[in-house]
Amino acid sequence: MNGRTIATSMLGQFKRARVAYLKLRGQTPDTVAEQRVASGKTWEEFCDTLKAAGAAVVFPGTPTDPLTQAEGYRYLSRLTRAGLEAFVEYADPRAPVLRRMVHETVKMGSDNPDNFYMNANIDGTLEYRISGTRGTVDYLGFGTQEGNYGEGGQMPTTGYVEAAELAIAPDGSFELIVSATEHSGNWLPMTPETGLLIVRQTFADRTTEVPAEIEIEVLGGSASPEPLTAAQLDAGLGRASLLVAGASMLFAKWAKDFQKYTNELPMFDPERSTKAGGDPNIIYYHSYWRLGPDEALVIDSEIPECDGWNFQLDNHWLESLDYRYHTVHVNKHTAKYRPDGSVRIIVAQRDPGLPNWIETTGHDCGAMSFRWIRAQNHPQPQTRVVRVDDLAGLP
Repeated sequence: MNGRTIATSMLGQFKRARVAYLKLRGQTPDTVAEQRVASGKTWEEFCDTLKAAGAAVVFPGTPTDPLTQAEGYRYLSRLTRAGLEAFVEYADPRAPVLRRMVHETVKMGSDNPDNFYMNANIDGTLEYRISGTRGTVDYLGFGTQEGNYGEGGQMPTTGYVEAAELAIAPDGSFELIVSATEHSGNWLPMTPETGLLIVRQTFADRTTEVPAEIEIEVLGGSASPEPLTAAQLDAGLGRASLLVAGASMLFAKWAKDFQKYTNELPMFDPERSTKAGGDPNIIYYHSYWRLGPDEALVIDSEIPECDGWNFQLDNHWLESLDYRYHTVHVNKHTAKYRPDGSVRIIVAQRDPGLPNWIETTGHDCGAMSFRWIRAQNHPQPQTRVVRVDDLAGLP
């Protein structure tokens, strides 16, 4: 029996013991929730947890400049918005909705600027059908996961399938069954403990590619949610606030750890990445950058045979910088290559007039990521810091 199985078993035992205890006192979990909501206890604990989440903004190693601090508190507000939508507004797994939890104004965990993320809350004991059209987006993947960032930072993958593995009709339409029991045809596995569906659409060229249009429905049930209960609100507000506190503290620790390798790009532990909800087909190079106004970070790398790759710049909170208005990343399609097929990427505060310049958008430090999708090998990107005025003379 592995650690996760033991933890799941212990949690189940605790829940059964708690129910038995409440019965002895003439109560049920539902009546307890009703009392908590009616007394205001649920709301008080929600607010108290949000207040405690502010500890992430003063976590050791966090820059204290006004920009980083302002973005830190904005980050907490964004996580709050994401948590409320995920766990209160769209929490019912019997009426699932595929929606964007992470996007241009809600970011976490070094979100990929090339990705169009979609999520839905699901129940591993039910069965679902995803249907729609494939579109022309470069990469389309479906994954099921346990947990969320507010539950210890663990989001292990319970099933994964790519569009390339699916049977798709000539007109681009398809159906995909999501269930814990094996299904013929297009099937995405999950376990009884699964609680989240994540869809990643990765663009090579956003200006020309068409995203997939998909929806999800529960099989053998109603698409209409039941009326809100006190138990649902009590649980939803608790999970929303734990997302804010858990995700912010998890990535504050990651940012501190990344600073050990400032201006380098070591490979990130693939097992750690997958447990935190990363795509199992991606190898990541996570780290930290810090530059003066006249300095540039030069990144030289071979490019392996792969389905896709990109490099991106984040702020200290592991939020991708604003890719709507600035060039903060480069990918397989947009990069300018050297004659030998390698790339040179330049991170600097001012435009050096050279290919593959990544803007720092007023920041002088933050996190950064390099990633390969389904790469045949994993070359190590090489980095060095030079003066911007010396860039033109580099070989």
